Parts: sequence; structure tokens; C-alpha cells
Amino acid sequence: MAFESLTDKLQNAFKKLRGKGRLTEEDVKVALKEVKMALLEADVNFKVVKQFTKSVEEKAIGSDVLNGLNPAQTVIKLVNDELVEMMGSETSEVQFQPGKAITVIMMAGLQGAGKTTATAKMAKRFKNKGKKSLLVACDIYRPAAIEQLRINAGLVEVDFFSLGSDVKPPQIAKEALEYAQKNGHNVVILDTAGRLHVDENMMAELQEIKATVDVHQTILVVDAMTGQDAVNVAKEFDDKVGVDGVILSKLDGDTRGGAALSIKTVTGKPIFYCGMGEKLEDLEQFHPDRMASRILGMGDVLSLIEKAQANIDIDEDKGRDMAKRMKKGQFDFEDYLESMKQMQKMGGLAGIMGMLPGMGMKASDIEGMIDEKQLKHMEAIVLSMTVEERRNPKLLNPRRKFRIAKGCGLDIAEVNRFIKQFEQSQKMMKQMTGNKHGRGMFGGLGGFGRRGGFPF
Repeated sequence: MAFESLTDKLQNAFKKLRGKGRLTEEDVKVALKEVKMALLEADVNFKVVKQFTKSVEEKAIGSDVLNGLNPAQTVIKLVNDELVEMMGSETSEVQFQPGKAITVIMMAGLQGAGKTTATAKMAKRFKNKGKKSLLVACDIYRPAAIEQLRINAGLVEVDFFSLGSDVKPPQIAKEALEYAQKNGHNVVILDTAGRLHVDENMMAELQEIKATVDVHQTILVVDAMTGQDAVNVAKEFDDKVGVDGVILSKLDGDTRGGAALSIKTVTGKPIFYCGMGEKLEDLEQFHPDRMASRILGMGDVLSLIEKAQANIDIDEDKGRDMAKRMKKGQFDFEDYLESMKQMQKMGGLAGIMGMLPGMGMKASDIEGMIDEKQLKHMEAIVLSMTVEERRNPKLLNPRRKFRIAKGCGLDIAEVNRFIKQFEQSQKMMKQMTGNKHGRGMFGGLGGFGRRGGFPF
């Protein structure tokens, strides 16, 4: 996960300030030296790091403990505030034309940055906001680019426009806009060609598209895994074509994350969204304050709540019914499958735990706690049951258990162990929901690891 190493190094730097009643100049300089090295190792732009540490040092030296915060917390607050400032302070969003006017968005970026996928992800996001988008294939050079966009448009259920690979992109853009006007689209997204590197032909084509149609927003997609190069690419695109905002792709990968911390300061252009996975729904709004919290290991509960609201589709009646049965310890295997399904929609258990504050663990530690193979075995066992058995686990006698084990290809001992754990979890849930401190559906996350356990 992005920023994992940076988070670890920053937390180590802050630990050394604990127990001090007042920050001395030497305390601040020692801590900020480590912060500086952590940021540089995360591939943050050198000038940005220099400006960052200078600003924090000026605010921190001689500061008294503020509002009951100890010195370590005071420095963390100053670093947090400066991180937010560095990444843009305010959340930025794509600006749509007023009323029924069509908004034309041109997507740009180098080949391999994930531009075509980001185009479809963005269209899905707009669809959820009530917009009718048209995806336009203006990449006539890359093999299968048109087909990839067509497939992605189908997956997110939005319209697609192409004139093939023999028509020039400016003409495609012009005819796409005419098509959109006739068919009631209010957003046109142009997926333009990428290159292996920035070149004059690439820039000239983008400029020609802008000269042919009125482009309202130019969005640059940059690969977070390219580090500082992503910032250089963004600056060059902005200088030659003009960029309104950035999508940072692959921020969920094994990246140092320096691009996210440098782009706004270096280019002055905000990050609109960040790609946090390969699925077409894995496009998150970029919130500077929430990202700063993640970097400092303080979690991101607001984004977790928004993700739950967007992905968990349990109606109120069903939710109330499930809550009543949980209180009585009547949570069955059908409910188990549903909870697994909803949890996967939110990025899996590791993704959920990574957003919780106070976990004090790196993503690799979280993933190490979770045996994905065992989770698959659990699911296979439940899917090998009949509907009646799932709804009434008391039916599971030895003969039925042997049939289930044969059906899922697992040893009978593993099936017995899973069912026993489920029964124990039912009793535990009844106890938890029976008092005012009940933790709810995800209350038992701590036991959901290599020893078994359930997502409720």
C-alpha cells in the first residue's frame, strides 16, 4: 500500500518526542531531520521537502504543549497541517457546465498510466451522480485501445463512440460532440492517445483537439508508481497543453507515494481522484486532509463510511431484520455469505482495517494476519450446503457434514472446525449485542485471521 514505509518512518520519528514537557530547538531539528529523510525516501520533490520542513520548524520551535497535547502530538499536528497544505488544502472536483450544457473532458497521459481504465472509472462515478456520459475513443494508435474502451464502457453501462482508427482524433472529437448533442449526453469524455514519453507530436495532437472542440476540463492521468517522474510529466503537460486536474493511478500499489505529495506544490494543479485498485469502482475522491491522516497512521474513517454507503446495498427492512437476529444469536450461514460479499465490495478485510484509526499496523502486517486461502475454504464450505442447511445450521448432522466436505473438496475435520467456530461466534455475538457496548457487524474483526473467525 502507498505510504506504508513513509508512515512507519514518521511514527518512529515522533516516538522520540514522547515524555518531553516542552519542545526545544534541538528536539525539533532531530525529529524533522528524520521527517525530511522519510519524505525524500518517499520520492517527494526536494524543493517541496525543504519548504515543508522549514515551515514546520518555524512553527514548532519553542511551542508550548497546546490544549493538552504532548510535544509528540503537537509536532504531529503541525506535520499533519503542513501535509494537508502541501496536497492542496481543499478537496477539488471536476467542474461541470451549468444546466443542460455538455461538459467536454479530455483525458491525457503517458502510455501505461491507466488512462483508459481511469476514463471508465470516472464515467461510472459521474453516472452515480446522475450524469449521462459518452466515452469517445480518440486513441487510434495503440493496438486494442478502442476495443478496451468499448468493453469498459459496457461494464460501467455508459455509451461509447468511435469512428475507427482511420479518422484523425480532432475529427472524432468533433463528431462525438455532435452525436452527444443529438442523444442527450451531458458529459463527453475524450480518451486520447498516450506515448512512451512526452513528445511534440503528442502535444500537438492534444492542442489540435482543443482547437477543434471546446474542452472544458483537461485531466492528466499519472502513474503513482513512477514517483518523481509523475510530477515532471504533470509539469510538462501543464506547460504545453494546460491541465485542470490530475488523477493519480495505482496509489494502492507498492509505491512510495511522493507524487501525491509533490504534484500540487510543483504544478499548482489539484489531484481530483486516486485509483485504489483494478476494479472499475476503485476510484476515490482525493481528500488532502484524509490522505494526511492515512500517511500519519491515523486512519480514514470518513472514506470508509462513504465506501460503505456506496457499496453496501442492504435495505432498511432487511437491515433491521438482520440486527434482530444478531441480538438473538440467530445469524445464519446465508447472513455469513452476505457479510462476506459486502466486505469484499469494500476492498476486503485488509482494506477496511487499513482505514481504521489506531490499528498501529502496516498493510503487510494486516495481510499477514489474514489467511486468504482459509477464507476461500470457509466460503466453499458454505456454498456446498443446501439453502435449508444455511438457514438452519442445526440440521448439520454427521452425514450432511461428510457430504459438504466431499462437495467442497476439504477434509471433514476442517468442516467440523469451521462449523464449531461459527456456533461459538453466534454465542459471542449474542453476548456482544446484548449489552450497550456491542460492536455491531464488524465488531469481531480482531478474531478474523489465521485462527478463524467471521466478519460480524
